[in-house]
Amino acid sequence: MKKTIVIFVVAGLVLVSFILWILNTSMSWDLREILMILAGLILAGFAVYFGFKRAKSFARKEPAEDELSKMIMTRASSFSYYISIYLWLFIMYISDKTKWETHTLIGTGILGMAVIFLFSWLGVRFFGLKND
Repeated sequence: MKKTIVIFVVAGLVLVSFILWILNTSMSWDLREILMILAGLILAGFAVYFGFKRAKSFARKEPAEDELSKMIMTRASSFSYYISIYLWLFIMYISDKTKWETHTLIGTGILGMAVIFLFSWLGVRFFGLKND
């Protein structure tokens, strides 16, 4: 149950920090800022989904993670790891060609890794585990 509470707290902190960031900065609302906000909100929603799933399992006195969910998570994490390597290679390539600051590129890479994991998890969950 402690992990479930931590998931909700972290998702809440992300949402509060996004709200404070929007309120305290003069945003130009260009495509890059809108995509960053959307990605953060989607990832916070993903965390809330996991939290509700764990809380429902806890309420039914089931284990938080069974063998299938662990296998899906392992497969999704391996897919996202390999795809993330190519993401970082792409970021290294464009870092010489853009005027973005280093911390912006690193933040984009970290956010991209999280989004890649989300789509890997969704793909493994919906299309199933092949040959296992």
